[in-house]
Amino acid sequence: MKVYDDKHIKNVVLLGASKAGKTTLSEAMLFEAGIINRRGTVEEKNTVSDYHEIEHERGSSVYATTMHTEWRNYKINIIDTPGLDDFIGEVISSLRVADTAVMLLNAEHGVEIGTELIWKYVEEFKKPIIFAINHVDHNKSDFEGTLEQAQKRFGKAITLMQYPLKQGDGFNAIIDLLKMIMYKFPTQGGKPQKLPIPPEELEKANRLHNELVEKAAENDDMLMEKFFEKGSLNEDELREGLKLGMLHHDVYPVFCISAKKDMGSGRLMGFIDNVAPSATDQFKEPLTNGSELASDPKGPAALFIFKTLIEPHLGKVCFFKVMSGEVKTGMDFYNPITRGSERINQLFIMDGKNRIPVEKFTAGDIGATLKLRNTQTNQTLCLPGKEYQFDPIHFPEARINTAIITKNKSDDDKLGAVLSDIHQEDPTLTVEYSSELRQIILSGQGELHLATAKWRLSHTYHLEVEFIKPRIPYRETIQKPSQANYRHKKQSGGSGQFGEVYLKVEPYYEDMPEPTGLSIRDKEVIELSWGGKLVFYNCIVGGVIDQRYLPSILKGVMEKMQEGPITGSFVRDVRVLVYDGKMHAVDSNDISFKIAGMMAFKEAFQLADPKILEPIYEIEIFVPEALMGDVVIDLQTRRSVILGMDTKGNYRVVRARTPLAELDKYSTSLRSITQGKGSYSGHFAEYASVPAEIQKKLAEEYKKMESH
Repeated sequence: MKVYDDKHIKNVVLLGASKAGKTTLSEAMLFEAGIINRRGTVEEKNTVSDYHEIEHERGSSVYATTMHTEWRNYKINIIDTPGLDDFIGEVISSLRVADTAVMLLNAEHGVEIGTELIWKYVEEFKKPIIFAINHVDHNKSDFEGTLEQAQKRFGKAITLMQYPLKQGDGFNAIIDLLKMIMYKFPTQGGKPQKLPIPPEELEKANRLHNELVEKAAENDDMLMEKFFEKGSLNEDELREGLKLGMLHHDVYPVFCISAKKDMGSGRLMGFIDNVAPSATDQFKEPLTNGSELASDPKGPAALFIFKTLIEPHLGKVCFFKVMSGEVKTGMDFYNPITRGSERINQLFIMDGKNRIPVEKFTAGDIGATLKLRNTQTNQTLCLPGKEYQFDPIHFPEARINTAIITKNKSDDDKLGAVLSDIHQEDPTLTVEYSSELRQIILSGQGELHLATAKWRLSHTYHLEVEFIKPRIPYRETIQKPSQANYRHKKQSGGSGQFGEVYLKVEPYYEDMPEPTGLSIRDKEVIELSWGGKLVFYNCIVGGVIDQRYLPSILKGVMEKMQEGPITGSFVRDVRVLVYDGKMHAVDSNDISFKIAGMMAFKEAFQLADPKILEPIYEIEIFVPEALMGDVVIDLQTRRSVILGMDTKGNYRVVRARTPLAELDKYSTSLRSITQGKGSYSGHFAEYASVPAEIQKKLAEEYKKMESH
């Protein structure tokens, strides 16, 4: 196929809430460009984008899918993304390599919560953005209301490029304010007639056109001078002003379309060609060493891996963007992270599952290759001798956890390898074995995210697994000082075991005064890997315990702190003072004092008014204002403390602190309460005491489990 230069390559990512019409629009764009000869539909399960079995079963996008069109001497790379925030990782990685984002708004629903959630990443990546108001043919379409919501939420940068002559069932014509003509579409959509703007619309169109011209002129001093001189700008000057405005986030062009009827998609593609910035128009790419690299086809070859797919019959497919230079088949590259080399044996344009072999890609283009041995998502390949590393994608932390077990224990080893593959494909899906909880923990963005992983384990890898409730990582500590002693004595022929330890325990807090009444010979402050501290004092005088046994006593204390006496949870924030004891010239040894120290600590801990601490998460909930009361009531049943409420666009944001134990399956509950319009994110905040009745219940459960 034709090789395009860097100025004629445009990379767009389609964004928007679920059911905004992204997949349908991508299908219309491919059809308009002649890449496909028939438009598929999500309902018929035959679109280029949603080709995975899980997407057919769900009826919506789960993966980001790359495609391309060739339109009026331009190549447009399109990435269709999922609309649910469970799959936000797919959105973020696609945004990272796109040059322009196209945000679809549903004319029936306006600015939805999915739009709000995605918007913060658009701002984070500072990407130029186009808004496309879709479904204007719907009988409940409200184009003006949606535009007003967008203006209210996204500010004065919202710049109207078109508006529908009529909306709803009668939609078939668009007034274009840039070209100042009317596009009238045939019933089946496709190529429109170009007609004069009707007389009754001229006053409105002229007023909006003048606003558009003024907005374009604001972005360049020379254009502003021409505007003042002539009172207007020609079409080329308008395009230049709009491009500059998009690059600086001062202009968000707004189009109206019906993706389902293929009305307006061609005009949108024309604007992407002529106005939307290319990679060479963008700012230089930052490198991890603080320098930058321009997107220059004559520069040193470098590419960034932004996505990985592992296809059962194909192997590992790596998707990349050429950040500089040219990439050709047969080239050798260097990975500065793994310090290994990679040869590019094959290059492809990917249109969904279809591969089109090519010989090279130039700076700014997006492509794919197969079977890179030691290169993963978020890594850079550069020429040998270079040390380029592009800033990595920062994926969000997991919001929900589940423990996972295989139904057949013989599959345990296979499970680990498969979960590693799934994490390669989706870095927002993480897996770890928790030695504290003694469980394999799978973490993701929501219950649907985890359910999709379970579906893949079953259908793709033929592994039957169960998701069970993960244990809560409680902590134990004490509330008052106490002391205890323990004698370990064992005699069974020959040398025996003997060690006796007297110790005192106290609650620890930062900057507390040193203990009094004891002679401190040594002090060790231990930062515990699970949080908090242990401060260990040697207060032995007179040689009643030899100094060489103190490390063994400490080891015994530490072992018991890893399995607390109340619930078996980690112990934190304790001061231990060893002040007396006895030893035997023959029978004393390290194991004796380790056991004596462990048991003395256990007894003293239980006498020190122990308490259980639970992890508290700070959560932020997006919810329609009308449903906020129901959400707050539900939070109160979950022992939450409401921190505050804010407004973002059409949504309210509720901030609260909630115990992790109360967040199990919360995303499902929230969606039920809000009819699918609510979403939340959260992060660990602190450990706090559990209520007395819950502590009693937890202690009884642990005691019962220990007795079995």
